[in-house]
Amino acid sequence: MRETFFSFAFVFYGFLLLSVGEGLSNVTYDHRALMIEGKHRILIAGTIHYPRSTPEMWPDLIQKAKEGGLDVISTYVFWDLHEPVQNQYDFQGRNDLVKFVKTIGAAGLYADIRIGPYICSEWNFGGLPVWLHLTPGTVFRTNNSNFEQEMQKFVTKVVGMMKQERLFASQGGPIILMQIENEYGRIQSAYGSPGIAYLNWTATMATSLNTGVPWVMCGQPNAPDPIINTCDGFYCDRFMPNSKTKPKMWTECYTGWYFHFGGRVPQRPVEDIAFAAARFFQRGGSFQNYYMYHGGTNFGRSAGGPFITTSYDYDAPIDEYGIPRQPKWGHLKDLHKSIKLCEEAMIATDPTYISLGHDLEAYVYKTSSNVCAAFLANINSQTNATVVFNGNKYLLPPWSVSILPDCKNVVFNSAQINSQATLMETRHLVPKTRDQTSKEIVDSSRASLKNWSWVSEPVGISKTNAFKKSGLLEQINTTADTTDYLWYSISIEIQGSEPFLNGNQTILHVETLGHVLHAFINGKLAGSGMGNSSSANFTLEMPISVVSGHNTIDLLSLTVGLQNSGPFFDEKGAGITGTAKLIGPKGVLDLSSKMWTYQIGLKGEELGLYNDSNGSSSPWISGTLPKNQSLIWYKTNFDAPDGDDPIALDLIGMGKGEAWVNGQSIGRYWPTKIAPPDGCEANCSYRSSFHINKCFTGCGLPSQRLYHVPHSWIQPRNNTIVLFEEMGGDLTQISFATRQVKSLCAHVSEFHPPPLDAWELYLKMGQKSGPVLYLECPSNKLISKIKFASFGTPQGSCGSYAHGMCSSDRALAIVQQACLGSKSCSIGVSTDAFGDPCNGVIKSLAVEVACT
Repeated sequence: MRETFFSFAFVFYGFLLLSVGEGLSNVTYDHRALMIEGKHRILIAGTIHYPRSTPEMWPDLIQKAKEGGLDVISTYVFWDLHEPVQNQYDFQGRNDLVKFVKTIGAAGLYADIRIGPYICSEWNFGGLPVWLHLTPGTVFRTNNSNFEQEMQKFVTKVVGMMKQERLFASQGGPIILMQIENEYGRIQSAYGSPGIAYLNWTATMATSLNTGVPWVMCGQPNAPDPIINTCDGFYCDRFMPNSKTKPKMWTECYTGWYFHFGGRVPQRPVEDIAFAAARFFQRGGSFQNYYMYHGGTNFGRSAGGPFITTSYDYDAPIDEYGIPRQPKWGHLKDLHKSIKLCEEAMIATDPTYISLGHDLEAYVYKTSSNVCAAFLANINSQTNATVVFNGNKYLLPPWSVSILPDCKNVVFNSAQINSQATLMETRHLVPKTRDQTSKEIVDSSRASLKNWSWVSEPVGISKTNAFKKSGLLEQINTTADTTDYLWYSISIEIQGSEPFLNGNQTILHVETLGHVLHAFINGKLAGSGMGNSSSANFTLEMPISVVSGHNTIDLLSLTVGLQNSGPFFDEKGAGITGTAKLIGPKGVLDLSSKMWTYQIGLKGEELGLYNDSNGSSSPWISGTLPKNQSLIWYKTNFDAPDGDDPIALDLIGMGKGEAWVNGQSIGRYWPTKIAPPDGCEANCSYRSSFHINKCFTGCGLPSQRLYHVPHSWIQPRNNTIVLFEEMGGDLTQISFATRQVKSLCAHVSEFHPPPLDAWELYLKMGQKSGPVLYLECPSNKLISKIKFASFGTPQGSCGSYAHGMCSSDRALAIVQQACLGSKSCSIGVSTDAFGDPCNGVIKSLAVEVACT
């Protein structure tokens, strides 16, 4: 009986996609799938958020998504960005939704527009504008006339813009799908009957806009007809829509997870993602969207949470800087091509389930004309299994799915990675005294950060628009989130005999909703407190020293991104709303209801220091720099680094604050927030169900030290960088860095014995023969060195390969001839080329190369 293995390496050259600009009809659906031009489609989507990158990055990101095998680009629509002030709209620059959708269409892809307009997305306030929260009588996401009126106005405006530009599929454009609301099913019960009324209202409102494309609700089991309810999560194979007339759709397949300042960095193994996606399609799924395909960056103050990092990398197939994350990108590309080979059978029928044993199963799509595709799954997380299907034997690794487009030959197994892998490196562009041993450090005078100047931010009240108010004010309602900062200031007279004193000391006790609080006594920093991602509110209690006579207590309260999820999340609040008091051995002085002076924001913000140039009237001071001091603005000029590699600012050594380049905020920084020292796994297994507390990295390290600086934000010469440092830092440790591919690797096994009837499949996969090892350098780089090559039984992983028990003496020469000096190379993996160094053993080819 013939035994089939799945040690393939596929070389894919992109999918054949329908044109999206040539008079498409309305998009419809039935229980099996979406239908475009009356034809069922198996569709693979990926999320790219336009404001988490730049317009200059969009074409490349979208092209890489297309090359990765996607049919559809999905995005949320960010209400708070587009309507920052009521009735004042912004659709320019990174907010140019129309341009983004047109870029998708120009690449030959479809678009999925998830208006929401509540989006969650670890975005500030869940994407809802704070001005709406401040409108009297408004309650978010329920049967509230204020909210529904403004929501309808915004959704109608976005739909109108898309119609005006003829971007819906019904008009010949790329948009085939729309979403209203988001994950409301998780919180609906908290709103009671008004929540049900709101849900029905949203469905009626959306469908009345006559877009000509279906609407969906993500995570909404009771989505009203004709809205399609869709799944989100790490696994959705068992999900079923709430009607037999609706297709099985997965609008958020998590490729990783976000992380917080002070948290570890989660990663999800690609073998598990591929397993989850293949399982979804094997059990009747027809539309699957990766969240995220490119995560990007939370520029400015856009991160929500609170405490969400500026990086929104999400361990996505395309990383924060726009570089394909290998082997994740390539392995999923192989999966997508395999699924497309099954599309003809999948769109024609529902799958038939066949039990192959305990935890072993087959799902078969077979048409009346005998077109057949099968998915074989081993859902046991521990052991291999050999199964018999259609009279043939198949080896199924644990926690894996094999795909057979012809019900005979395996072209893909989710646990077997044959795509190339990359080793990334961060190259710092100035010498750094703290790490002289690092081999990654190089010198670059152009990117040198020298000649800093500085300005002290005044402690306490310094602006003319400060105001007095009795009692403690909630922060968001006071600042309208125009800034992270709110000063609370109070003066007291000390005689020296007060019962709240212990000599010249007392205990300052402040209860706050968070997120960070700095306490200054008579102009000097006395201490700080902060919440965390699980509990933003905290109590700051510490001894302070006072003097006889006049004393000033200045409390600087900070937000680190507003709450973005949960029922009534807009009512969580921030700032000092509890008790503020002085505690002594014999008494307490309650300051809570006394007269306080308030200042919204910083003096430096009012002066626009973040956007300051070298004007002669500027307040910047040259000379000896303040080091490890709080509330300092820093500025310097720099020239752009050479080359086109992605750029980051390494802010190690700094405390907490915000950074701007040429007036553009690259986000909040907080490198002193260190992840817990334990809980990480050096080799996290993909086997068994993934969850958000699995596969952590970065233990004991800053949660984020690198901050993306888009190329389009800088010019060749005379750029300006401004930092506002809240807690104190050391500028001498700051440097620019580039993200580069250090090595490319691939490890591909031969196919043994070769399938006699699989050549047609190979041709469809873009191959002329059997297994192929394929390597491709990033743009503008060529393969300059073969670091390792072995055909036989090589051991190890990328960066640490070693020869095994047998190794062909031809391997290095063959790889050098095929690859050196080329941007890409393909090498057939077989004994015909390399000889047979160990008869009777399945052999593989492992290669590591450098690109320059």
